[in-house]
Amino acid sequence: MAYSSLEACLLDLERTGQLLRIKEEVDPYLEMAAIHLRIFEQKGPAILFEKVKGSKYRAASNIFGTLERSEFIFRDTLPAVKQLIDIKINPLAALQHPLQSLAALPAAVNALPNKNPISKPVLFEEINISDLPLIHHWPMDGGAFVTLPQVYTEDADKPGIGNSNLGMYRIQLNGNDYILNKEIGLHYQLHRGIGVHQTKANNKGLPLKISCFIGGPPAHSVAAVMPLPEGMSEMNFAGVLAGKRFAYTYVDGFCVSTDADFVITGEVYPGENKPEGPFGDHLGYYSLQHPFPVMKVHKVYARKNAIWAFTVVGRPPQEDTSFGQLIHKITGSAVSNEIPGLKEVHAVDAAGVHPLLLAIGSERYTPFLENKRPAEILTIANHILGTGQLSLAKFVWITAADNKSKDNHMEALDTNKVSEFLQYMLSRMDFSTDLHFYTHTTMDTLDYSGDGLNSGSKLVLAAYGKLRRNLATAIPLKINQLNANAQLIMPGVIALDANNVSRTSLQEKLKGSGEDLLEKEGVAMLIITEDAAWMASEFNNFIWATFTRTNPANDIEGVDSFIFNKHWGTKGPLILDATIKKHHAPAVVKDSAVEKKVDAILGKYGY
Repeated sequence: MAYSSLEACLLDLERTGQLLRIKEEVDPYLEMAAIHLRIFEQKGPAILFEKVKGSKYRAASNIFGTLERSEFIFRDTLPAVKQLIDIKINPLAALQHPLQSLAALPAAVNALPNKNPISKPVLFEEINISDLPLIHHWPMDGGAFVTLPQVYTEDADKPGIGNSNLGMYRIQLNGNDYILNKEIGLHYQLHRGIGVHQTKANNKGLPLKISCFIGGPPAHSVAAVMPLPEGMSEMNFAGVLAGKRFAYTYVDGFCVSTDADFVITGEVYPGENKPEGPFGDHLGYYSLQHPFPVMKVHKVYARKNAIWAFTVVGRPPQEDTSFGQLIHKITGSAVSNEIPGLKEVHAVDAAGVHPLLLAIGSERYTPFLENKRPAEILTIANHILGTGQLSLAKFVWITAADNKSKDNHMEALDTNKVSEFLQYMLSRMDFSTDLHFYTHTTMDTLDYSGDGLNSGSKLVLAAYGKLRRNLATAIPLKINQLNANAQLIMPGVIALDANNVSRTSLQEKLKGSGEDLLEKEGVAMLIITEDAAWMASEFNNFIWATFTRTNPANDIEGVDSFIFNKHWGTKGPLILDATIKKHHAPAVVKDSAVEKKVDAILGKYGY
C-alpha cells in the first residue's frame, strides 16, 4: 500500500488494531522513551502520543517494532523491491526470466525521484527547533535527539539528487554548547557516505548543505538505513519501497522532501565542531561526549498536523532490531553475492550488531587434500573486514559449509542459531592456529572496549574440519577448585567471578593443564566477569557482555599460550576478560521514578 504520509500509515495500523493512542499529556523528558520501551518489550503496537508537553506536535514511535508489522506496512511493495535488488545483483536474471522482470517494471518507475513545485505540505509553516518535541531518552543524555532522521547531503563534485546520500545519523537538538534554534549537533560514524561528502566540500572550502527529514512515508526511514548494492541510490530505493516516487523540491538551495512531516536545513562548515553527546545508544551503553560537526540551522519546516517520528535505542534487542530483520529479508543474498564464496552472514543483534559477526563461507582451494584447514575462509574474512559496514565487525567467527556433520549429529549450519553455531566452531577450532588478531585498527565509533575513539582491535576465529573435541557439559574439578563461582554458560564455555580471579592469576593457576582442559575436559572458553551467575542465567547476557566489553588484543589470554613466528596461539582454553574497565562507557539504566509514572499511565491501557 502506498502511504502518502506518516499519518496515513498510522491510520492504516489503527484500522487493523496495531496502534495505541496515548491521550494524556506526556513529558518528553524520559517519560515518552520509557513508555516506548515498555510497549516494545511486550511486542506491543505502534504508539501515537497525542499530547506532548511543551510542543503542539504529536509524536509516533514503535512503528517498526516487530518484523510482522514492518512486513504489513510494506506488504504491497516488498516483492517488487526484492526482485529489483536481485536484478541489480545479477543483471542476467532480467534476460533469463524476462516475464518476471517485466512485472517489476511498474515498481521501477517509482525509483525515479519526482521534483515538485514549492507549494507542498512540508512548507506549511516555518518553525524553530524549540517548537519540536524535544525528546530526552536516557537520564545521562546530553540533550534531546532526533532518532529517526533522514539526513540528506549531495556530492560537491556532482551536485544533484542523482548523487546524493541519505543516511540515519543522529542529531542533537539542544544541550551542551549548542545555541538553541541556531545550532544542532551532527553525529556520524565510520564508513558512512556523509563523510565522503563532507570531505569533498571541505576540500573545496565550502560548507556542506544538509537537509534532515523526519517522518513522511515509512519507506523513507528504512531507505536511510539500507545498505544498498553499489550504484543503487537511497532515493531510488525509497520510491520503490514506498510505492510512490520520492517527492522533493529545492528551497534556498537546500533539498526538501515534500512528503516529510518536518525538515531541518542547515550547513556544516569546515573545521567547526562542538561536543556532542552523551547518548544512550544501541550497544546498551552511552556513547560519550566527543567533538562532532556542528550544523548551523538555516530553516525548520513542518507540514500541517505534522507527526514527529522517533525511536528509542538501548541494550538490544530494540526497535532497530526489526530494521535489521527487514533489511535482511529485503536484501536476501546481496551480501553473499558481493563477496565471492560467502554463503551466509549474521551480525548478532544481541551483541549490538558490530561486536559479533558469524559467517559461513566456502573451502574450494584444495579439494585434492584430505586434511581440512581454513584457507578460503580466511580470504573471505579479510573481504568481510574490507566491505562497508561489515568492516566494523570486531569478532568474526567463520567456518565453511559442510552442511551436515555426522560426527555430532548437528543439523545444517545456521548463523541465526547463535549458540549452536558457536558450539560447532569451538568443537572444531585449533586454538594454536585458528585465531587471527588485527591489532591497532579502526573500531565502531560506539564501541568503547578499545583504547580510544574508533580505535581497538579485531579477532577472526576461523575453524574448518572434523570434530576435534566434545565440549564440556559440566564444570571440571580443576575449575571448581578455583573458588570463583564457576557457572556453565553453554557447552564448553564457563563464567568466573572477577573478584576471585584475573587473566594473569588464571593463567598461573592453570599453567601446564591447558591441553587437558581443552582436549580432554572440553573447556574452550573461560569468561571473567563481575557476576558469573548473572552471565550464565541468560544466553544473551553472555553474548552482550562478553563481546561488547572485550578488546581482543588486550583482553584475551589463553591457558599455556605461546607466540610462534609472531602468531599467537594457545594449547588450552581461551581466557576472555569481559569485566567493565575504567575507560568503558556506562551502561544505560532506566530511571525508577519515571518507571512508576509509566506504570500509572500504561495501566489505563492494559500494559
